[in-house]
Amino acid sequence: MQVIHNSADAAAAVVDVWLNDTKLIKKFAFRTATPFIDAPAGVEFTIAIQPPVSTSPANPIWSQNYTLAYGETYVLVANGLVDDQNYTPFKAFDIYVYPKGRESSSSASLTDILVFHGSTDAPVVDIVETGVGAGTVIDNLEYGSFAGYLSLPPVDYVLKIKDETGTTTVASFAAQLGTLGLGGQALTIVASGFLNPLENNNGEPFGLFVALASGGALIQLSVVTSVEEQNQIAAFNLYPNPANSKVNISLDILSDSEVSVSIYNIMGSLVKNENFGRLSNGMQNKSIDVTDLSEGVYLMKVTANKSQITQKVLINKALLIKYS
Repeated sequence: MQVIHNSADAAAAVVDVWLNDTKLIKKFAFRTATPFIDAPAGVEFTIAIQPPVSTSPANPIWSQNYTLAYGETYVLVANGLVDDQNYTPFKAFDIYVYPKGRESSSSASLTDILVFHGSTDAPVVDIVETGVGAGTVIDNLEYGSFAGYLSLPPVDYVLKIKDETGTTTVASFAAQLGTLGLGGQALTIVASGFLNPLENNNGEPFGLFVALASGGALIQLSVVTSVEEQNQIAAFNLYPNPANSKVNISLDILSDSEVSVSIYNIMGSLVKNENFGRLSNGMQNKSIDVTDLSEGVYLMKVTANKSQITQKVLINKALLIKYS
């Protein structure tokens, strides 16, 4: 089974997870996931949630008994709220169980995607793909529900989250299956956080996050701006790629814009940011120093006002040795 921590309640930001009298997961943090781990099958056991650095499962924050079937692969999502005073609407903490999980894709040429609605203040939603024109891929997904698996070619998609009527767009996200190299993998996308943080203890804002089968920090999907806002960058290129010490950025800006560059590692964590200030319209050439980054694959996001373009870049220190 795999366990995903998606409870946005500050009181459950970091927890211990007990299986009977054994501490199964220590200091389990919000928006992280375990890899797939073995659990007893055919016998009843108790899962208990405790504050971090707990010494026993007694008097837990939450507990529930489970009996898992032999031969099944489970995805468990810890979700909901512990504090019933500072969140609106209050939806109690629970662990939601999907009994037909997958550790890898059913085909090496596809990506298998399980979707979970875990945003306590978000409505029933439809998910509409607009990047390649796939249309409505999930219809009327309620809070606490799973949908999937969807088996999709590993290309880059745009996912619009709409209300159940299909008339109001809640948010749009870039699901970059191709850019992230997720072919052959099975993953879980969770709707996470709050549409209205001010009504929810100033909690984490709404977003879509990816749990890989290998576990670790969830990968945040980038927000896609509206068509009206995506009109500042006419052309974009970065070189060399692979790079060693410096990445050059060439972009054609349609109007004067505030331009910045953000670099994220493959887990979605921001590792570097540089603000170039306000640049005039036309072709602009800039560079960013990457000597402090470790070797690996990164996503470089260029922002001009509200327009954003993201491209994958490989940092290879061997090139520095070879050509220095």
